[in-house]
Formats: sequence, C-alpha cells, structure tokens
Amino acid sequence: MENSAVLNEYNSRRTGSEYETAACDYLKNCGYDILARNYRVSAGEIDIVAQSDGYIVFVEVKFRSNTHMGAASEAVDHRKQKRISKAALYFLKQYGYGVEVPVRFDVITVSGNEITHIENAYDYAGW
Repeated sequence: MENSAVLNEYNSRRTGSEYETAACDYLKNCGYDILARNYRVSAGEIDIVAQSDGYIVFVEVKFRSNTHMGAASEAVDHRKQKRISKAALYFLKQYGYGVEVPVRFDVITVSGNEITHIENAYDYAGW
C-alpha cells in the first residue's frame, strides 16, 4: 500500500488531531487494531495505542511541514520517550495487561504527503 494514498483526502491545513487520524487510518490499513487515542494521565500522553501480532504498540505521531526544525522523528527526544513510557505503564495497568504482554514503542512521522512508520523506534525509557 502506498503511504501517500492514506493522506490524499486530508488538506494542507490539518490539525494535529487530523494527522493522528491519518496515522490511525494508516495503521488500520496495515492490520492494526486501534485501542485508544490521546490516552492521557498525569505522567504523559500517548497519541495512539494499537495492537498488532500480539504486541501492544504505543505510537507517537509527529508532523513537520519542512525540515528547518529537524526531522519529525527527532522531536521524540529522551524526555518525550520517558513520558510516553510512563504513560504506557499506566495504560497497561489500567486495562489489566500483565508483564508477559509484549510492548513496542513506534513513531509515525508525517511530512507532506508521506507517512513513515518507524517500528521499535526506542526502548522503554521510564527509568
């Protein structure tokens, strides 16, 4: 499936929520089940929580209209990873997932009409 096909219906003035919707559509087209969007706790926020092949996947969505401020994936620094990791623990506990459930931290970047999905973008960083 071509990544830009999911984005064609979205105009150039999308909000963050619309980019997350595009990312959800992309994930669904790739066979993921969406469990939650914009999961918020005091520790942080997770844009998308999905499930695929037995994994609970925590996804951060980043957009850049240009690279003057760096690539979108660079915006997921260690501090952001730590907040997402801590929020992931809350999610797992709240919904009764045990320690045996494999998890993954992905990043989806949106740049123009391109979606890039970086699986296993980083490891748990909650320490």
